[in-house]
Amino acid sequence: MLYAICTILIIAIILWIASFFMQDKFKQLEDQFEQFSISSLQETYQLKKKISVLEEELLIDDVSVEQSIHPSSPQQTTILRRVKELYNQGHDTDYIAEQVNMNEYDVISIIKQF
Repeated sequence: MLYAICTILIIAIILWIASFFMQDKFKQLEDQFEQFSISSLQETYQLKKKISVLEEELLIDDVSVEQSIHPSSPQQTTILRRVKELYNQGHDTDYIAEQVNMNEYDVISIIKQF
């Protein structure tokens, strides 16, 4: 009986000492999760920067399109009338753009204003 208790104590002490030299699996998981969190935050930040740059470019394009659409001369007024006439006749936007020598995107923008 004494031998059994001594053997169990010795095994327990050996296992306890060995536990200090074992790698902590939870620590590794925490480190991996932290790295994943940091990388996902960095990617989110980069995507937000790209979106803001694209929004700025779109705003600049919209301002330039609005300036080109709003009539500031009699020629632009006639172009707007011509676009409206061709659209009411049922022509496609590419045909209208070709007829008035404008970009198809600008023609679509003008049509959306009607």
